[in-house]
Amino acid sequence: MQLKQFKYPIEQRETPVSPRETLPTMYDLPSENPEEPGLPDEFHYRQPPLLSLTFCPPNYPSEEIFSAGDMNLYYDGRHHSWYKRPDWFGVVGVSRLYDEKDLRLSYVIWQEVVAPTVVVELLSPGTEKEDLGRSTRLSNQPPTKWEVYEQILKVPYYIVFDRYTDTLKAFEIRAGFYQEIELKEPRIWMPQLELGLGLWSGEYEGLNRVWLRWYDAEGNWILTPTEQAQANFEAERQRAETERQRAEAERQRAETERQRAEAERQRAETERQLAEAERQKSQRLEELLRSHGIDPNSLNG
Repeated sequence: MQLKQFKYPIEQRETPVSPRETLPTMYDLPSENPEEPGLPDEFHYRQPPLLSLTFCPPNYPSEEIFSAGDMNLYYDGRHHSWYKRPDWFGVVGVSRLYDEKDLRLSYVIWQEVVAPTVVVELLSPGTEKEDLGRSTRLSNQPPTKWEVYEQILKVPYYIVFDRYTDTLKAFEIRAGFYQEIELKEPRIWMPQLELGLGLWSGEYEGLNRVWLRWYDAEGNWILTPTEQAQANFEAERQRAETERQRAEAERQRAETERQRAEAERQRAETERQLAEAERQKSQRLEELLRSHGIDPNSLNG
């Protein structure tokens, strides 16, 4: 694809022109390079979406959160064709849509201005040395991933995951350079995002294995929309079951009360019948006494 020709701003111009106006946009730069080494395998296609689905920094509105996997990241306004292609990266404080209206073809740093807060690389045999900052380059070659993330973009957090050994490495910018974070457990908390990233063992996309995913301040894994819908469904089912059990308990309580009332009614009826029988017995006795010329009242004294 032939790039458009752009000229840098002339110093003598009275009104300075921003790089956004003079340098290529995402529409002008290629978004794919099939010949690039380390093309994604199946895991590389499945893991990044899980990161994006659970990347929900609570201190930023959803419209100011962007993330992408396997997308060209153009980082140098002097070399328009230079880019890196992180397996996944997340940006906060930038519009979810390009110019608040369009889905991105790539992420062009001189257009976006805001650099990623976190980059994740999934190790593969062909890119391991570069991902871990162990590769070298000639002076006329583009900088390595490590150099771009650390020295040019100054990405605060750089995460490397080896799916073959389920090993997580985390690096943080300190005094201008990446320092590896000593992890007591395979988790890293990022105060800037109010989120943590860690290893989770579970089923995703029908595959049960170890995955990278985000967790909140309470240590709870952030749910994907599908998991949230399932959780909501299960919560509603449990609520309905609880309501059913409550209604059944109320029905049984009402039935017990009805039976108690019926037993009380029957007891009262039995008492009434006994009293009536006693009254009739007393009446017959009085009639018998009177038939023999005896006044029943005279006997009471």
